[in-house]
Amino acid sequence: MTTTNRGRLLLKNSLIYVLLAIGSLVMLVPFAWMLSTSLKESYQVFTWPPKWIPDPVKWVNYKTAFTSLPFGQWFNNTVVITVLSIVGAVVSCVIVSYGFARFKARGRSFLFILTLATMMLPDTVTMIPKFYMFTQFGWINTFYPLIVPLFFGKAYFVFLLRQFFMSIPADLEEAAKIDGASTFGILWRVILPLTVPAIVTITIFQFNDSWKDFMQPILYLSKPELYTLTLGINFFKSQNNVQWNYLMAASMVTMLPSLLFYFIGQKYFVESITLTGMKG
Repeated sequence: MTTTNRGRLLLKNSLIYVLLAIGSLVMLVPFAWMLSTSLKESYQVFTWPPKWIPDPVKWVNYKTAFTSLPFGQWFNNTVVITVLSIVGAVVSCVIVSYGFARFKARGRSFLFILTLATMMLPDTVTMIPKFYMFTQFGWINTFYPLIVPLFFGKAYFVFLLRQFFMSIPADLEEAAKIDGASTFGILWRVILPLTVPAIVTITIFQFNDSWKDFMQPILYLSKPELYTLTLGINFFKSQNNVQWNYLMAASMVTMLPSLLFYFIGQKYFVESITLTGMKG
């Protein structure tokens, strides 16, 4: 590579990094404002020009926000729903996608296409039928509508895991069969260890879906003691004379688990896109 070409490449990469840095800063402005507001006195929230650094810093806003309303109970409700939803989605989608990837059954391709076709249905189309069905089950004002459907699979997760399973050489399973392993033994001891990146990926997706979900809880939960964090914050915002510094403090705490969960699983998230399932 000539000196001129090397210089052009360096200039091009430098411009790309500068643009990405500027874009990142722009995207972080709302987060910075929310963090700043959560630490301000109420009268400082809408001052002009905006005061980005609170003076004094009011860490007590977080305590006040979570003691003025039952955010602790709403936090527990959200954790229960999220954890059980993740368990249901992972268990069901792993089993279904492994069947689609490996079992030679008549009609397998048709069933897989039918599964993918459900992704084309907007949630608004199925909202009323599901509400009617869950009403007949007596599940309104319970967590069942938010948890049980996940134990029957999720089309996008099935597709993602199936593609990952198909990238794993069948020779590994044949070797395990020769050693006397059963189908579930192969899945548990051979396939799942190689599928950790994909499983972490669908775990992150399902965590975000359940943790920040607003539409389904507002449909099925009307009792305040059953609220999730998203419903609780919306209830807090609807109060007269809402204190925006307390609202931002509650929003910060609600958002942090999603950020932490992503950064912890970021390595596996990237691997799920780049790896084929073979190690070494």
